[in-house]
Amino acid sequence: MNRLQRYLFRNLLIATLYSTAGLTLTIWLSQSLRLIEIVVSAGAPMGMFLWLLLLTVPTFLGIVLPLALVGAILFTYNKMATDSELVVMRAAGVGPFSLSTPALVMAAGVMAVVFTLNIWITPAAHRELVRMEYTVRSDYSQLFLREGVFNEVGDRFSVFLRDRDADGNLHKVLIHDGRQPDKPVTIMGDRAVMQTGPDGTRFVVYDGNRQELDRKTNRLSQLFFERYAVDLKAVAPQAAERWPDARERTTAELMDGNVPAQDDRMRRGLIAELHHRFSSPLLALTYALVALSALLSGEFNRRGQSSRVTIAVLLVMGLQAGALGLTSLAGKATVFVPLMYAMPLLALLPALWVMSRGLSLRPGRRQGAPDVGPGAGPAGSVS
Repeated sequence: MNRLQRYLFRNLLIATLYSTAGLTLTIWLSQSLRLIEIVVSAGAPMGMFLWLLLLTVPTFLGIVLPLALVGAILFTYNKMATDSELVVMRAAGVGPFSLSTPALVMAAGVMAVVFTLNIWITPAAHRELVRMEYTVRSDYSQLFLREGVFNEVGDRFSVFLRDRDADGNLHKVLIHDGRQPDKPVTIMGDRAVMQTGPDGTRFVVYDGNRQELDRKTNRLSQLFFERYAVDLKAVAPQAAERWPDARERTTAELMDGNVPAQDDRMRRGLIAELHHRFSSPLLALTYALVALSALLSGEFNRRGQSSRVTIAVLLVMGLQAGALGLTSLAGKATVFVPLMYAMPLLALLPALWVMSRGLSLRPGRRQGAPDVGPGAGPAGSVS
């Protein structure tokens, strides 16, 4: 690239980074509202919350990057047109294709990044995110203990607490263990705490009593204690065998035709996810050409290009909605899979045609204006 193209590329890179950061922070905010409950209600470590929040980034970055690139192209080229920089460049002999080269190079880079995310990073991050969420749910069971109600911790195992203080102490606790119908157990205590260790989570109840009823003999036995521990890992329901979601599967697993699936619907979802990973990077190039064709074609308008920017935004939004819709439809019927590749490729044709019209216009000259030769006068007559 020459000096002007490097200047354009630098502006595009900075704008893309700012757009990506802004969109990422916006989505992070919505994700943090879902994850912050682990810290506030359960007392989970802040490091775990930050790790969960970090794992969410690759799951949406593949969608954010192409959209951020569109925003950067529209902002950069529209600002340069408003500042008459594009007019000067065109007057110096720089055509639309040369002006669009930095954006196309940036689009190729975004395609490579999105492809890398889709094939390797995003599946691994999503798999780790799901695993961590299951770990938090099993190890930090106090997250689901609400005050003033009977909380079902496991099968026929209930916990009641009157209130909880700022130090995490549970006051006026009642635990009912009905896993053995012939010998139900009720534990009452003045105070209890939740402890998490290598062996899992357990209740430690202080200053209470344990009552066990033998239904065969109707005999009630009581045990008064100062400290009594209840292992929650033994009473919590064991995680059932779960089929990994399509987004958790590695690309190698999706490409393997012998991957076990729960039913035909899930198998179609695996196929749709595989082709989504290969087809979605094409959207970066399509979006870039749509934005470039809207701003670099036709004549310069001193009143601004707000209408062209609006049209480009609407077209990109339509293409994004169509891509998401085709991915959803491909999960229901594999006949829509070829359309996942056809839609971004076919959308390139109108954009290239509009760009070619811009190429046919000579820089610094309006379409239909009379040629002025080297020796021509003001009226076109030879001096």
